Amino acid sequence: MKTTIEEKIRLQRLQRGFSQENMADLLNLSTTAYGDIERGKTELTLSRLNQIATVLNISPVALLTDDALMVQVIQPDDETERDRETLRLTIEKQQLEIDKLRLEADYWKRKYDDRIALELLRSIGVEQTRERIGF
Repeated sequence: MKTTIEEKIRLQRLQRGFSQENMADLLNLSTTAYGDIERGKTELTLSRLNQIATVLNISPVALLTDDALMVQVIQPDDETERDRETLRLTIEKQQLEIDKLRLEADYWKRKYDDRIALELLRSIGVEQTRERIGF
């Protein structure tokens, strides 16, 4: 039985414990775009095949051939490991930045909502009473 390149990619991904989302992040793709590669909906280019093989630590030839003996693991060099760690840290930093921006957006939304409520009360003639502080 002949295994397609898409099936081989999926099997290698699963053997390494990567989700489609992990692979998409490492390849700088959307999860949908990566899923389309595995489903064969997107034509796989040689450069993308090479990127996928690098992420999976296997030879691109292993994904292209049917010979099970051709599956050879590429030993990651120090530069590859540093690149992965840099990528992981960059993703983590971007996630923190996203969280920070969400908090800031929530703050401004609450502030805007309060201002709108105050203006609405003023427009219908309800005066806001101020609490005396005891002077």
